[in-house]
Amino acid sequence: MPDQSPRPSPLDPRPSIYRGRFAPSPTGPLHFGSLIAAVGSYLEAKSQQGEWLLRIDDIDPPREVAGAGDAILRTLENFGFEWDGPVTYQSRRHAIYLDALATLQDTGRVYPCACSRKRIAESQAGSGNKSIYPGTCRAGLGPDQTPRMLRIDSRGPAIHFADRIQGPCVYELETELGDFVVRRADGLFAYQLATGVDDALQGISEVVRGRDLLDSTPCQILIQQRLDLATPVYAHLPVAVNQQGQKLSKQNLAPALDTDQAPALLWQALNFLGQNAPSELRNTSLDMLWQWAFRQWQPNNIPRRQTIQT
Repeated sequence: MPDQSPRPSPLDPRPSIYRGRFAPSPTGPLHFGSLIAAVGSYLEAKSQQGEWLLRIDDIDPPREVAGAGDAILRTLENFGFEWDGPVTYQSRRHAIYLDALATLQDTGRVYPCACSRKRIAESQAGSGNKSIYPGTCRAGLGPDQTPRMLRIDSRGPAIHFADRIQGPCVYELETELGDFVVRRADGLFAYQLATGVDDALQGISEVVRGRDLLDSTPCQILIQQRLDLATPVYAHLPVAVNQQGQKLSKQNLAPALDTDQAPALLWQALNFLGQNAPSELRNTSLDMLWQWAFRQWQPNNIPRRQTIQT
């Protein structure tokens, strides 16, 4: 396995202490799946006397819900979370992403793409990989083609990383995920670019998040490598699913967290994460439950599974 030690960079502010983060998107209220990610990342940071940053990933205005960002902050406060420093908003970091994109373009590994989703699907018909971009525009656009988005050339060595929960991971990006978008057709910066840049420049030492984002990790690592930035450690928690096996999400109408039930929901999240919180704590105060969690947090007890039904 290649050496995964951080690479030094004058842009990399990584502190000597542990630094984690929680980065919800304001596309609706937090639900139980969100709480699991928040609890896991928070306790891992606090158990190591580290910092826990809060970032609102509001980089996709068409999907955002008015007032959701403020509602997320209120919900976290009502559940007893305390973050370090000011809240970061991706919508205020466009200049940083623009600089990162310019650096990537200078490497010659970013190119304009004129393909529509329909064209990509047609070009992949019968291959079984309709979502993987086949590199159609890598060689350049024809005179009658209009660039729609920017993609990164994903060809190169495989991406290796050792996920602390899911185990060793190896991705051949070109064949498994394809040349992914770094700037969208509507001009917005893509999630992979913004998140890869922010995690590095905020000095995040470990990203603790849901297993549903595991396939995003090699894309973000590639961004960091191409920008000569350090890569965090990753830990992908099992994802909460409903009885139909669907991930709890806003799209699947997962109910919003009820702050009146905060202790019971926090107790449930701790047990989802394998922490065996005593039943008598289910109806105790938030302060007592958090104190127990800080003392008893055992990351090695987190189930090494992809999904868990709630």
